[in-house]
Amino acid sequence: MPTVIEPKTNEDAKAQLVPPVSNEPELFAAEVAMEGKSSGFVPLLLIAGLILCVGGTIFYFVKGARDVLTVPVATSTVTRILDAQGPATIRFSTGTVVSNVNEKPKDPHYKLLAKTGVIATKPKGYSSLIVNLTPAGEKLLSTVKGVQKASNPDGTVTYVVPLAERKLVDVATVTMIKPHLARVEYSWKWEPNRLGTEFDASGGLVKSFTSWDRAILIKTYGADFYGAPPTKASIVLMETDNGAWKPYVE
Repeated sequence: MPTVIEPKTNEDAKAQLVPPVSNEPELFAAEVAMEGKSSGFVPLLLIAGLILCVGGTIFYFVKGARDVLTVPVATSTVTRILDAQGPATIRFSTGTVVSNVNEKPKDPHYKLLAKTGVIATKPKGYSSLIVNLTPAGEKLLSTVKGVQKASNPDGTVTYVVPLAERKLVDVATVTMIKPHLARVEYSWKWEPNRLGTEFDASGGLVKSFTSWDRAILIKTYGADFYGAPPTKASIVLMETDNGAWKPYVE
């Protein structure tokens, strides 16, 4: 009986290649996640920046509101400014004083000093004057603080004598114009020494001169209305980086 041979199956045939699984969904999901994180970070960054900006502005104005000029500080500052202006002074020389650019022996201040008894004078020629310091004048000058004395090559001795100092009476108001800038309203008066009272423009000695000589004494030789009521004034002060206050210059 003939043998039946079954046909061979294609078992040995190579298995068909399976196409690789695509990773695109995962990549797309990762990108979406990254975009979500990025889109969430930007608003947070903007909010943080806004908080810093607003906080800085609030800090500036709060700090500025605290950095006000108080009356005690204004008082000490204005006192320092008045002291820095220096006193009113009278300058004169002893010896044989010859008229020149710096010396005018014929001007009325020598006559006023002679009337006060500080010096004794004697004319010498048309433009010279022999001037001597009297014992009373020497004693008076010894009581005045800040007298400057200098000897000159021509044998004369020059004196610069303080007459009066500016003294603060009070600080009326302190108005903050803006942070670190304030306007101070205050009043001050002259405080004359013993010689300064003789140079008071409203006093009897100065009034004994002609109106022309009185004008010269006031303009050039230290005479002033030292007994006048306090003078009102104002000044704008600026706070420096180290916390001190000084006159504001535009």
